[in-house]
Amino acid sequence: MKKNLLSLAAVGILSTVVLSACGSSSAAPKTKDGKVEVEFWFAGGKTAVNVWKDIIKDYNASQDKYEIKVVTQADYDETYTKLQAAVAGNKAPDLVLLDAAPSRNLNNKKMLADINELAKDDKDFKEDNYLKVFADQGLDSKGKRYGLPAYGTTQVMYYNQEAFKAANIQPDSIKTWQDLGKAAKAIKDTGKFKYGWEPMWGQYNLIDASLSNDAEMFSKDGKTVTINDEKWVAVWEQFRAWIHDDKTMAVNSGGQGWEYWYKTIDDVLGNTAGGYVGSSGDQADLDFSKVQAFEQPAWDEDSKSAPAADALLMDVMAKSSKDEQKGAYDFIKFFTNVENQVKWTKEVGYVAVNNAITENKDYQAYIKENPQAKVPFDQAKHGSVLPIDPTDGAVYDALKIAADKVELENVPAQEALDQAQKTAQKALDKALEKK
Repeated sequence: MKKNLLSLAAVGILSTVVLSACGSSSAAPKTKDGKVEVEFWFAGGKTAVNVWKDIIKDYNASQDKYEIKVVTQADYDETYTKLQAAVAGNKAPDLVLLDAAPSRNLNNKKMLADINELAKDDKDFKEDNYLKVFADQGLDSKGKRYGLPAYGTTQVMYYNQEAFKAANIQPDSIKTWQDLGKAAKAIKDTGKFKYGWEPMWGQYNLIDASLSNDAEMFSKDGKTVTINDEKWVAVWEQFRAWIHDDKTMAVNSGGQGWEYWYKTIDDVLGNTAGGYVGSSGDQADLDFSKVQAFEQPAWDEDSKSAPAADALLMDVMAKSSKDEQKGAYDFIKFFTNVENQVKWTKEVGYVAVNNAITENKDYQAYIKENPQAKVPFDQAKHGSVLPIDPTDGAVYDALKIAADKVELENVPAQEALDQAQKTAQKALDKALEKK
């Protein structure tokens, strides 16, 4: 449902695994009726898992060559953790769903098959069918296609319709975060809502807004962490002021698991807050008779909206047999065809990755009745890819600590980001020394 919050620091753990040869196995297990068995590991919420299983059931019944065997985990973090153990024990699956950072790490360890090789004789395969911002996250600098996107996620704005009506605000009038700040004040001033807006706890909302202020995480030569320059500080300090000085915004934090996330949703649905920033995947849990959605705005009049658009990639393991790899590739094509992408985005809410869904009549009818469903798809077209962290997550971890200081402790943004930059710079220097 939510943005993948897998700690990027965990990506580095795999580097300690002793790898055996990366060549393909010679034989593939088969089912009783002679199908090649393809083991697929993935995670998701209850709704997502059920839709995955429906589509897999349809795939298995649609042909007589391959059978997808399902193994699910509780979340993406668990998938990656268990995958590391499976690799070490030579019991890895054939196909796995991961986000971009661990997928990239697996590829760097030569553990993923080249999907371009699997697709080279397939006249129907076209990379252009995939939304570029997501597809590019499965491509390395040498042109190897190590992953194809299953779906994407991006954080959009969900607003309480009653709050906007009470404050006489038109959603399309919010072009910048400065406009939203004024709207939050107007909503609180109605006296009907405790807060005008609730950003989601953590660093990612702040990173999104910073990206929309043209902020850069690293210098052009890649040697300096720049998360404490004026573009970052301006954004983070404004959020601090909205939360602590103006008290027009608030952040829910702590609790078990996703408790803070659901508390934020409940605040908006229960007329405590006028809106929040949440995942495209939240749409399965929201009541759109009470809320609606619009895209994240630019930071100010001199910038453009560029929030992160994150891909969940389907990766084929290099050590699987050729038959298993071909079966994995065949299923990827099936899952990402127009009909299944429409089913996925309608029932789960995550962003479809197939460009052609906009030409599908079923989808056209759906978004006409449910306009919020198209908001994440449209936003992803101008989304940013989160910068690659060469420190295996230390930069993002430093930003997480800084976000808590700003959002929860009322520490000035310059101070919090200066400390984060020092920590991140040490990690970057160490990473560069190893190259």
